[in-house]
Amino acid sequence: MAYVDGFVLPLPKANLESYREMAAKCGAIWREHGALEFRECIAEDVKPGKLTSFPQSVNLEADETVVFAWVVYESRAHRDEVNQKVMKDPRMADMMKPESMPFDGKRMIYGGFEMIIDL
Repeated sequence: MAYVDGFVLPLPKANLESYREMAAKCGAIWREHGALEFRECIAEDVKPGKLTSFPQSVNLEADETVVFAWVVYESRAHRDEVNQKVMKDPRMADMMKPESMPFDGKRMIYGGFEMIIDL
């Protein structure tokens, strides 16, 4: 069964286009190194909750929106192999610098998930 890395992050609305450009470059690199899918989604219908919500999860500020993204791999081992190649790719060096990121990486939530249903 496939393996997924998932991400939720706050994005200043003013940085949407620069984020889109960065994500497109990153996606091409991940796919080149073997990722099966690379998806980036911008919040369209995410309301604050009473206990939990996407906006609360990243401590969303008034001028920000939420990004929900995922990358699909064949397996956990495949994910580790692909990510190792991606992190060594020289094209990633500038994009990984905190000052180059169009969002606050400290408020990004991410993790790896084993897929249990794939319909």
